[in-house]
Amino acid sequence: MKKLLLVAIMAVAGVAAAVAQPRAIGANIGYGIDVSYQHALGEANMIDLSVNIPFFNGIGATATYDWINPFGTAIPWNEKGEWNWSLGVGAGAGIYGFSAPSWYVGAVGHVGVEYNFWFPMQLSVDWRPNIGIVGVPGGGLGFNASGIYSGITLGVRYLF
Repeated sequence: MKKLLLVAIMAVAGVAAAVAQPRAIGANIGYGIDVSYQHALGEANMIDLSVNIPFFNGIGATATYDWINPFGTAIPWNEKGEWNWSLGVGAGAGIYGFSAPSWYVGAVGHVGVEYNFWFPMQLSVDWRPNIGIVGVPGGGLGFNASGIYSGITLGVRYLF
């Protein structure tokens, strides 16, 4: 009975710690539109999940693990709000072109600069290059390098 009570207390504490972490939800506009969710993992890390509609002609998703102010290089211009930058890696997949759909899957990078206001709002500029394999109609495979040159977005998020 004591072990069961201890396991239940530890489970509740773990869920409370996960829910207490800062989060943000919002949209990025650039290479189409993205709806993004960020979940902080402590002070220096976060997970960024995004659903994208590239050029409004497909749907995709990315997930990156980001380091906030990596290498101990915080942006020093903090006045009322707070500046941060992040660097991350992850994966992405999706379908592009509704009339003759092709699919893609690959590695995703993430570089971003954000300003967190003193009220619960964040503005950001993000670059998410996506490199990987593309499956084209008819069964052929190709290499997606065009994702390097796209993916710069402006973001607005609500912090909660």
